[in-house]
Amino acid sequence: MFMSWVQMLLFVSLLFPTSVQSEIRHYSFTVVLKNTTRLCATKPIVTVNGKFPGPTLYAREDDNVLVNVTNLIKDNVTIHWHGVKQLRTGWSDGPAYITQCPIQPGRSYLYNFTLTGQRGTLLWHAHISWLRSTMHGAIVILPKKGVPYPFPKPDKQKVIVLGEWWKSDAEAVINEALQTGVAPNVSDAHTINGHTGPVPNCSYG
Repeated sequence: MFMSWVQMLLFVSLLFPTSVQSEIRHYSFTVVLKNTTRLCATKPIVTVNGKFPGPTLYAREDDNVLVNVTNLIKDNVTIHWHGVKQLRTGWSDGPAYITQCPIQPGRSYLYNFTLTGQRGTLLWHAHISWLRSTMHGAIVILPKKGVPYPFPKPDKQKVIVLGEWWKSDAEAVINEALQTGVAPNVSDAHTINGHTGPVPNCSYG
């Protein structure tokens, strides 16, 4: 007995059910300087898209992530996707002069990696000199569609990025430490999502 092509397709689809397809997530990062006020003092800092912290990346497990980074500052830059398993994509890991040449001023680089077998919240940050002090952000990896969280569903989710703030230029702080051989100066404040908290007699913390 012969099966029609419709019956054959149905038979094959039952044998090999279609899985939920992963998606391609596109992001555009532009590295720029932005004057920022903290602790009653203003200074230019290195940011992504003018944000401190930088934008949060959202994706699902097994999604392919493409991040085009354009460098518009005078320094070389790279970005490290902290905790991401770079399976056969080591050139997208980000450590300068180790897995890639830095992105030179005026140039762009496309990071291309897949979030294989990972869920949770990770961090991305610059991986050259101390640019990471202001050039960083979160990576939120959601479960695949139809796959529940491995814990009760939360009522609300909020990304919290902890950091540090130096009143002086962070690059000058690390350069002084390298020249003298002593530990870098302790930061002037800690930050929560880029904010140091209220400061008396100051219009902005």
